[in-house]
Amino acid sequence: MKGADLKSSTGEVHSPAENRNQIFGQDMVSILQLVQNLMHGDEDEEPQSTRIQNIGEQGHIALLGHSLGAYISTLDKEKLRKLTTRILSDTTLWLCRIFRYENGCAYFHEEEREGLAKICRLAIHSRYEDFVVDGFNVLYNKTPVIYLSAAARPGLGQYLCNQLGLPFPCLCRVPCNTMFGSQHQMDVAFLEKLIKDDIERGKLPLLLVANAGTAAVGHTDKIGRLKELCEQYGIWLHVKGVNLATLALGYVSSSVLAATKCDSMTLTPGPWLGLPAVPAVTLYKHDDPALTLVAGLTSNKPTDKLRALPLWLSLQYLGLDGIVERIKHACQLSQRLQESLKKVNHVKILVEDELSSPVVVFRFFQELPGSDPGLNAIPAPNMAPSAVSQERHSCDSLNRWLGEQLKQLVPASGLTVMDLEVEGTCVRFSPLTTAAVLGTRGEDVDQLVACIQSQLPVLTCTLQLREEFKQEVMGTAGLLYVDDPNWPGIGVVRYEHANDDKSSLKSDPEGEKIHAGLLKKLNELESDLTFKMGPEYKSMKSCIYIGMASDDIDVSELVETIAVTAREIEENSRLLENMTEVVRKGIQEAQVQLQKANEERLLEEGVLRQIPVVGSVLNWFSPVQASQKGRTFNLTAGSLESTEHTYVYKVQGSGVTPPQTPSGARTKQRLPGQKPFKRSLRGSDAVSETSSVSHIEDLEKIEHLSGGQDASEANSPEWHPGVPTPPEAEQTGALQDRAQRLEDDCPQMRKPRSTDLRFTQPVNSHL
Repeated sequence: MKGADLKSSTGEVHSPAENRNQIFGQDMVSILQLVQNLMHGDEDEEPQSTRIQNIGEQGHIALLGHSLGAYISTLDKEKLRKLTTRILSDTTLWLCRIFRYENGCAYFHEEEREGLAKICRLAIHSRYEDFVVDGFNVLYNKTPVIYLSAAARPGLGQYLCNQLGLPFPCLCRVPCNTMFGSQHQMDVAFLEKLIKDDIERGKLPLLLVANAGTAAVGHTDKIGRLKELCEQYGIWLHVKGVNLATLALGYVSSSVLAATKCDSMTLTPGPWLGLPAVPAVTLYKHDDPALTLVAGLTSNKPTDKLRALPLWLSLQYLGLDGIVERIKHACQLSQRLQESLKKVNHVKILVEDELSSPVVVFRFFQELPGSDPGLNAIPAPNMAPSAVSQERHSCDSLNRWLGEQLKQLVPASGLTVMDLEVEGTCVRFSPLTTAAVLGTRGEDVDQLVACIQSQLPVLTCTLQLREEFKQEVMGTAGLLYVDDPNWPGIGVVRYEHANDDKSSLKSDPEGEKIHAGLLKKLNELESDLTFKMGPEYKSMKSCIYIGMASDDIDVSELVETIAVTAREIEENSRLLENMTEVVRKGIQEAQVQLQKANEERLLEEGVLRQIPVVGSVLNWFSPVQASQKGRTFNLTAGSLESTEHTYVYKVQGSGVTPPQTPSGARTKQRLPGQKPFKRSLRGSDAVSETSSVSHIEDLEKIEHLSGGQDASEANSPEWHPGVPTPPEAEQTGALQDRAQRLEDDCPQMRKPRSTDLRFTQPVNSHL
């Protein structure tokens, strides 16, 4: 019962069967079934977007290593020591040979940054001989300095300080090249100046972290020059990055090959080879085993050495050829995409100068007037900073949209969208960390390039129409242009109704109602554009977000349609509110008139006629000639009218003609099958447009001739069958036949009848 009480105290609700299982235990089959249910969840729930990672046979080998490690730990100490020593030494020797790191030691760890923290601790023990005895006092007298690149992974310096117990001033961020070279490579000359300044201030340059493939775009620092600088000032050099995987290939760039001479490096073979639950490895060179033991890089516990067992099994399964083939395949995918994107316009590659990098970062850009296409559309000096910022935000939103579209269209590519400080929003393709898991092939890269080419017209057209849309909205009364740089569409517009408080950001129920109706009307047009209300967190007030444009559209017609439709919705809403008030007042007035009518009827009939018996006798001898007095309520005029005219002349009054529905000043005649907001076509379509105009002119001519004929018939004698038909009548008949055929073929060209333009809204109510 203690187990059941413990479970109930946590607040969880269990069934009686589960409580019995907790008390008496379960068999292995039931336990495995329970684990399976917990892994896959309830099948009745909504299907998950991603299931458990699809791992191959090599993945099962890596996962088996964890089970074998737990089983091996139960052996006796002597057998366990021999087995773990063999596994650790073999794995270290293989990794040093594969990645060209001679005479190195290996530390296996789960957290990728953990190895660097242990290396920093080893460097502190190596440079501060009395650190074990005096501790912080030694560091206080001579502060250590750790140099990190400005392109390093965010949070790395804070993690090192927290693990080592050092203050943040011990970190020094080295800027990247700003004038010459890559924007993501460490500035070696500036680094040397920082080292000299720290030495003059009495500090101790301790460790430098270089990148062989930055976390963002895969750039490699000038490791050869950095190594010379570190040897000159006695600084520990540690290298990390995804490009270290290329050390296993036959051809390696000189900048990456220089990493084999560094003091330590961190490798992540799990993502490179598609192996789940495989630890990261830090290779280092040091001759004092006592300091490595104090730093935590080595351990006397056999169970700690078993961390290498999953990787040992995986290396045994793949072999050298399998490892090289996987890394080579990922690099070939990157080169294939890079070569294909060079032929695509409006796409810039950010790592174009490093052909050996397995990372491809690209972005869409639009050339500006007076800019150099090779400089990523850098604006001319005469451009205003606001225009540059606006263009930057526009391209960033479009690139974010492009990345999300490509991720959905080609999920096997493993693309990621990231924001860079200088370039802006970019799309990254890093097959070395995703291809082995997702199974990316060369066909996927070709499909990715085809999808990029298919999306470029949409991006270009949208970017060109943004400024025109902004000017049209700003020049239209009643519309307000909303600048939202994160929206990847033509633009955002808001309708300003009569009671709109522009200075307030509070919710506007009336405006929300108008914009909801406007959104419904726009979506009913079935155009190629998409209309949305937009995210609620963007603004407290409602706006209409217009999506991407796949073809050249008539922006003026679009803006005019939005303005006219919103105005109609607002006027209809006010008409309904006014009608409610008018009906209420009409009912009150009708009640007053009913009371007056009853009083007049009593005066006309007299008091005696109200007595039941006497009134019947008087009505029999002298019937009362009561007139029909009724009332009708005219909704258009909002007044009560007499029905005497209706009963006397048997004709219902027409009342007041309602106002016509407002419409746009530039109503566009569309051809059959033409979608809204499309510009007028040229070439062959011009014939159809001309013919449509001629058809309309024929209809007007028919109406004119018909009106003239009716007028002449009113003053001329009636025609007889034997009388010859006038030429005007023959022409009118021919045109009428032609008009009838046109109306049958083009229903949208039928002219409304006069009876359809007038309607009455009286509601007869005999009061």
